[in-house]
Amino acid sequence: MRKTTAPAAGPVPAQPGPQDDPGSGDGVIPGAGPARGATGWPAAWAAGRSGEPPAGGRADGRAGPRADRRDGAGTLRLREPREPREPREPRESQESRETLERPGHPQDTPRFAPEWLRLREPADAAARAHELLDPLRIRLANQRRRAAGLVVHDVGCGTGSMGRWLAPLLDGPQHWVLHDRDPYLLHFAAAGTPRSAADGSRVTVETRRGDLARLTPDALAGAGLVTASALLDVLTTEEVGALAAACAAVGCPALLTLSVAGHVELTPAGPLDAEITEAFNDHQRRTGLLGPDAAGVAADAFAAHGAAVRTHPSHWRLGPGEAALTAQWLRGWVGAAVEQRPELGERAGRYLDERLAACAAGALRVTVHHTDLLVLCRPAGGVA
Repeated sequence: MRKTTAPAAGPVPAQPGPQDDPGSGDGVIPGAGPARGATGWPAAWAAGRSGEPPAGGRADGRAGPRADRRDGAGTLRLREPREPREPREPRESQESRETLERPGHPQDTPRFAPEWLRLREPADAAARAHELLDPLRIRLANQRRRAAGLVVHDVGCGTGSMGRWLAPLLDGPQHWVLHDRDPYLLHFAAAGTPRSAADGSRVTVETRRGDLARLTPDALAGAGLVTASALLDVLTTEEVGALAAACAAVGCPALLTLSVAGHVELTPAGPLDAEITEAFNDHQRRTGLLGPDAAGVAADAFAAHGAAVRTHPSHWRLGPGEAALTAQWLRGWVGAAVEQRPELGERAGRYLDERLAACAAGALRVTVHHTDLLVLCRPAGGVA
């Protein structure tokens, strides 16, 4: 396999302001590259400030806790009273908004905390299956590209970690189209997108705000690649089917990473491990979401459209060096299990205290199982 060294992740601004505004006349901006600080993250975050998953949150190694505006332990306020204004975002077309937003869905929804997404980004990057990149590169090399280069649609982009990981691993000019419902996260994603590809070619980016699960073939027109990270398991069977149909209609490949697999290994093992895991998996499925069934359902959905699907493990492997992430994950994991099965409450509380103490002492290791999928759809018109 060809080895390519990715540059450091680009900056994510601590608070959007005029100097960070990605807006331009045509809604397209060059990717932002390393510019501020050794880590590329604000000092407050680099010093360890992070969002704690609220009890029952989805801090399972996928999408992280959702922040709300309530005060209290374990919650975050992403819009503080002193913030002067909402971040502006690149111009979006009315067509894209109408295509992507779900009718009747409230716009003022809980946000995914950027702090949590920052905390998990290194573990995500380490876990993603590099083994799937070579077959992807072969497919991309054999398919026709638009004059502007490879057009990549990143579905549910969050703060843009997928682009920061993948863009520097692919050759040639790229244009990333970032999809998310949250303009706050879209701003971070656009600001942090790398400015160059593996061979030094230019990378540009635009944002489209809207519902992630309602993409249509029209929304993906011209796409050369669709990506998503930690998304499939928070979709329903119908939503995954719609995504598969849209990708098949366009004829582009898809790289879908970090779908939770429903299996967790803790070392040393504990007597409640299996019961907490089972309750958590039930919690994931309880509103009709796929949870740990997502990878299998998605593989079947794409295969039904004639696509070839490859899967590969992409596990988080958390040790003493990831203690902050492990502690946050533990709180969310146990909290969701107790919400699903309240009778676990007292025992789970003692279990969590013991696990957190072991984590703080550097005596706990956790493997959270995920699955990556590379989908090679039949090219539209039968021509690569």
